[in-house]
Amino acid sequence: MSSLPPPQVAEQSALRDLPVTFHAKPVYQVCKRMLDVVVSGVFLVLLTPVWLVLAILIKLDSTGPVFFVHPAVGRSGSEFVLYKFRSMLPASHIPDHIAHVESNLRRGESTCSDRMGPIFKTALTDQSRITRIGRFLRCTSLDELPQVWNVFRGDMSLVGPRPALPYEARLYDEWQKQRFMVKPGMTGWYQVTARNRVPIQEMIRLDLEYVRNQSMALDLKILLRTPVAMFSGM
Repeated sequence: MSSLPPPQVAEQSALRDLPVTFHAKPVYQVCKRMLDVVVSGVFLVLLTPVWLVLAILIKLDSTGPVFFVHPAVGRSGSEFVLYKFRSMLPASHIPDHIAHVESNLRRGESTCSDRMGPIFKTALTDQSRITRIGRFLRCTSLDELPQVWNVFRGDMSLVGPRPALPYEARLYDEWQKQRFMVKPGMTGWYQVTARNRVPIQEMIRLDLEYVRNQSMALDLKILLRTPVAMFSGM
């Protein structure tokens, strides 16, 4: 299948019927990996000047490292090191963040809201720590650019479910863990349709819709829609 229904028609009952094991077609898997390696390799070379400019801006804007490095859950539940450009002042508010993730996942509580409605983004839990350049990086999703390295390494794919934090994954029900059947992606169906406008429960449903319907045609469709989603601040 090369297309998905709109997010609002994703049915939880259908998602519970998702097979416990998932086997994508070998040809699709090979083509997907080839696309990942080629595109991420080209990006690593061509975007080097952008990386340097962003790194300089981050260092000039605030003290701390250029990169934010943290563990994430990948395919089959294995953990890997995820890379991002740092967008916040260094600090440790992990307990607050964990509590917010749980309230989002269990009760669908939003982080904040704007004229378009509620925003469900756990990274906004302590907005006072976001740097000036960090706001721009997050608005455009450029803070996630270093994940190109994760794609090149094979930890992630260009397209797939959003990477989950370990303490988020520990809160999942069994049906929600099915999103770990495939590699997480830099972009995905959730990112180009809902992005921060739905709680984690709905994000997982959208990710599972992708898992059930993934194909090269769908991956290309998502990739083509990603720039619009990025720069619209969606």
